[in-house]
Amino acid sequence: MPELPEVEALTDFLAEHLTGRRVVRVLPVAVSVLKTYDPPVTAVEGHEVAAVRRYGKFLAIGTDGGPHLVTHLARAGWLQWKDRLPDGPPRPGRGPLALRVALETGEGFDLTEAGTQKRLAVYVVRDPRDVPGIARLGPDPLADGFDLARFAALLKDERRRLKGALRDQSLIAGVGNAYSDEILHAARMSPFKVAASLTGEETERLYTALRTTLTEAVDRSRGVAAGRLKAEKKSGMRVHGRAGEPCPVCGDTVREVSFSDSALQYCPTCQTGGKPLADRRISRLLK
Repeated sequence: MPELPEVEALTDFLAEHLTGRRVVRVLPVAVSVLKTYDPPVTAVEGHEVAAVRRYGKFLAIGTDGGPHLVTHLARAGWLQWKDRLPDGPPRPGRGPLALRVALETGEGFDLTEAGTQKRLAVYVVRDPRDVPGIARLGPDPLADGFDLARFAALLKDERRRLKGALRDQSLIAGVGNAYSDEILHAARMSPFKVAASLTGEETERLYTALRTTLTEAVDRSRGVAAGRLKAEKKSGMRVHGRAGEPCPVCGDTVREVSFSDSALQYCPTCQTGGKPLADRRISRLLK
């Protein structure tokens, strides 16, 4: 799933390639992709792109005097830039193409989604905050005003475990499964530690890991072409997606805890005092 750093890089890429250019066609291909009907998707057509902005993991394309085209790429969605779009309209079918945006220059981009679970979402709205997911977002962790005191206030009464708290978009915007693993590894904390139990020193350590991990990922992604962002994300991971490999910090084996639809990865030596966490899916099978 694209998270804050990748969506930030896509925002920069699209701002460079779209701003000042006129949209001539927006073509939904997958039935499930459009989540709004007023304004209609055709309301974007004929307008120049004025700005591209990120809201958490949402990407919003604003037009001059017209509506905003907002997308959330979900777990398996992606954006593919085309220097020259194919001639003729795309054919609906079982392929990954969900929506196409064409510019007057002949350039444009496709939104695609792999797999059978179709969660990629596109909204056409007068204001990005009309999108329910954006309206519910918590603070952006890379915003100038997001300081240690604000972070500590968010966690003070938070009874959930750190892994779940970091992924909650209404608490902190933009962090998903991958970067929550990376942040907790950098902070040397168990994903199962209760957020409200952190000491002052631990809170500061987690805050530093949050900001540093995301900032470094944004810096790595900046300037990378849209088609290479997935590979760039994977190459920068220390523990996420690396179960069975040696931890780059201590050399211990990276372990995994599986859930119904996802998994987390961690280093026992760095994060849990050398104690492996119980894999609940395996534990249920053994009962």
